[in-house]
Order: sequence, then structure tokens, then C-alpha cells
Amino acid sequence: MPENAPPLGLIEGFFGPLWSWAERRSVAQILSAHGYRFYHYAPKGDALLREKWQMPYAPADVATLGAFADDVRGQGMRFGVGLSPFGAQHGFDASARTTMRAKLAQLDDAGIDDLAILFDDMDGAIGDLATRQAEIIDFVTQHSRAQQFYTCPSYYSDDAVLDRVFGARPAYYLEDFGRLTHRDIAVYWTGEEVCARAISSGHIADVARRLGRAPAIWDNWPVNDGARMRGHLHLRGFTGRDPAIAPAIHSHAVNPCLQPILSCIAAITLPQLYREGADYAYMNAFLTAAETVCGAQLADMLHGDLLRLEDGGLLRLDAAALAKLTARYKAIDHPAAREVVRWLAGDYAKDADGVQTQ
Repeated sequence: MPENAPPLGLIEGFFGPLWSWAERRSVAQILSAHGYRFYHYAPKGDALLREKWQMPYAPADVATLGAFADDVRGQGMRFGVGLSPFGAQHGFDASARTTMRAKLAQLDDAGIDDLAILFDDMDGAIGDLATRQAEIIDFVTQHSRAQQFYTCPSYYSDDAVLDRVFGARPAYYLEDFGRLTHRDIAVYWTGEEVCARAISSGHIADVARRLGRAPAIWDNWPVNDGARMRGHLHLRGFTGRDPAIAPAIHSHAVNPCLQPILSCIAAITLPQLYREGADYAYMNAFLTAAETVCGAQLADMLHGDLLRLEDGGLLRLDAAALAKLTARYKAIDHPAAREVVRWLAGDYAKDADGVQTQ
């Protein structure tokens, strides 16, 4: 990891088709070699961590999660899980507490290092919302063996789209959330927008003041799970992230796109941004990262097709262009090329209904 970089991680926090465990292992292996030090498993598609969190995992699933945790640690990374206790903020009674203890015990059995309690995507127009959520967080920290705790508030950005979708945020919600939760708990924050175009030192200083601690960045790039974004491959290197924020944030986690291996191209430009500072050039970073992940031939193809794959997207490709691109990428025996072929076939454009803020 670059000396001046914050702890870097990946949070698998997107809507859409689940990655396979083999794909997750490949991503962890690639990113660990470029300074990433934690992996948080929190896909929206795992209902047992979200809408059905009260239901237990099957023993075989706990074992699978534990095996992946071991693999991640073997790459020199911490492994964490994101748990979204839907409904608990409306009434965290004795029954909910018993259920929560049982779920936490299963996650302990899997051997997690980090635990994130996530309140995003939930109705938030409750006057004492921060108090209710802090009560849940306090209970969780007392009954989990995780070493590091994270949380995500319901209003994890200043973006007004959150108020439009989930209800108007209570007055001084972020200040209350920070005051009522222990200072050692990392709080995820996406920036001035849900998908922030820039993250500046001035904004981070303002959030830290309101929150009472350095925020942990949940960076929604290169994620492409929104109904509009699924028709585009997000490949370019990071832009708009001020490397000077490094000492002012707790950590910096990347939310990847639906394509696991292609996600690594953008992801490994982030440590380069922190390392090079003012000398960072995002297109040069993209080219270097693409060759590292995909090899020279496929990297050259992605570079040549960048305007069609990322900027124009599927809607601007006619049948002839689709057929030509599909044939070209099918000829390359590489998992990233196969992801491009799946994207061209529309495989990733399904099941976008859950995304409301992108």
C-alpha cells in the first residue's frame, strides 16, 4: 500500500447478480497485490443479510463463508460482513434481540474480522432515528466477536435523492448519529452525492466535524448497478478524489461494478492516485491497470473500445456493432473478455428494480 494512502478495501455492496465464490477469490487476489487490506461482503442479493436477516444461514453456507474468510486472510486482508437489519429500527424488542444474537453467532462461527451494520436503503423519516439505530449498534458490538465495527447511516450522503426516496432526514441526524455511536466505530459515507463525482478535503472536513470522527469512504465507483448504469461498463481510472484526504479519513472502500474482474481495473488505480498525488493521470493509470489485469492484447482492445463500452453503452450499439464486438471478445480466452461478452448479451441488465438512488 502507498505510504500516504488510507487503508484501502472493497465493499461488495451492489444490487444485481451475485458473484461466484471463485470470482470473489480472484478479486481478492488481484486487489491484495495492490495494497487492498479488507474485503467486506455485503451484496444486496444476499437476502439473509438484508430483508430476511432474521432467518439463519444453513450450516453449509456458514462453512462456505468461513472458507472464504480464510482465503481473504491468506491474501493479507481482513474479512468482514455487512448486515442490514431491516425492520429493527422500528422495534428492537426482545424477540429481535434474540434473533440478532443468533445471526451474530453464525457470523462469529464464520470467523469474520469486521462487522458492518448497514442502515442504507431503509425508510428514514423517524424523529428519533439516530437513537434507535445507535441502540442496535450498541447491542451488536456487545454480542459480536468482530474486531472492527463499521456502520452506514440511513443518510450516508448529503444527496437530496435520499430524502426523496426514503423520506426527509431528521434534523441533525448525522450529528446525532455520530454523538450516539462509539468513536471507534467507522462510519461509511459516500460523499456529496450517492455516486460522488468528487471527494474533496473541504467536504471531508465538514463531514468529520458533523460526525465527530473521520469518515470511512464508501466509494460508488466503479459500481454500475443502477438501471441506467447497467448499460455501461465503468472502466476508467478514479478521478475527482483528492489524495490530500488520506490523513482525514478512516479508510477508503470501493464498491465494484457487476463485472468482478473488470472492476479490478478501476480499483487498482486508486492506490496509484494516492501514491502519485499531483502527478496522477487517470488515463495512464487506466492503461497500466488494464494491462495488469487483462494482459496487453485485451487491454489494448478495451482502450480502443472505451467510448463504446463506457460512454455510449448498450443502447447506442446496433445489431451489427454488437455482433462485431461479441465476436472480437469471444476470441479472447480471459475472464474479463467473457464479462464483456456477457454484458454485450444483456446478462447484467436484469433485476435492477432494487436500485432506487442511482
